[in-house]
Amino acid sequence: MRAIEVIGLTKSYGEIKAVKDFSLSVESGEIVALAGPDGAGKTTLYRSICGLIDFDCGEVRIMGHDLQSEFESIKQVMGYMPETFSLYPDLSVEENLNFFAGIFGVKREELEERKRYLYEFSGLAPFAKRRAQHLSGGMKQKLALCCNLVHQPRVLLLDEPTRGVDPLSRRQFWEILKQLCKGGTAILVATPYMDELRHARRTILMSGGRKLAEGTAEELIASYKGTVFILPWLPPAQTIDKLAKLPNLNFQRIGGALRIRAPQGTSLDDLSGQLLEAGLEPTDLKQVSPDLEDVFVDLISQEPGVSANA
Repeated sequence: MRAIEVIGLTKSYGEIKAVKDFSLSVESGEIVALAGPDGAGKTTLYRSICGLIDFDCGEVRIMGHDLQSEFESIKQVMGYMPETFSLYPDLSVEENLNFFAGIFGVKREELEERKRYLYEFSGLAPFAKRRAQHLSGGMKQKLALCCNLVHQPRVLLLDEPTRGVDPLSRRQFWEILKQLCKGGTAILVATPYMDELRHARRTILMSGGRKLAEGTAEELIASYKGTVFILPWLPPAQTIDKLAKLPNLNFQRIGGALRIRAPQGTSLDDLSGQLLEAGLEPTDLKQVSPDLEDVFVDLISQEPGVSANA
């Protein structure tokens, strides 16, 4: 069933429309990822879905319950982890779990069994007595998730839970989410990392409060209309400046390489004159397959006042 259903949600702050006529759905046992730049409206959308702020128009239903008229029924089936989740630093891992269990009304006789389950699948058991302030970034995020899971919600909303977390902890965190998904939990997760989108069944790309595209990773990549080249080293600043002035091209620094995007059907022969003028040999570049980053940058670059070069 549709565990999360948002229809035509709009939220304004004065004359600024933070979310514009936004619709989405998440089925039980499904992970849907939400990606967009800072200021895209993700957090406003999340707060609206959770009932933390009023929205101008639209409809939100959680497990079939209307948010505006049946909020009390929704509280027991939903967990929300904001980007900055407030653990209690002076409390231990176990004390934090006990505290949030009390907030959610978990009965004492059920709590010990739930803690055993959460410790086992999160790997936090050896740190049960450690104060939250002394945990690593990855363990803090796992604890924050466990605090949201202590009442066994059927719907989980996570706002960039892996931002700033090391790659190993990120991978472990996603494995936990996949376990929850197999158990039937519906998960809507925002992420700033393009590589994480492949973990989701579907991805929604968002900018300026609007939905830009939606689909599986494969569908989104197949929709890309362009040609991508990679320069496996960074040229001098003056060369990059010249590239920035070339028409119909955009580029992005990725680590120690330069990714160059051109219109569909463009070959290196077509670019040879421009590349030579900028100080590069055509043989310095090679064509590569597009990825989700290319799709995202292309869509964002079409937004008014946005440059894709970075």
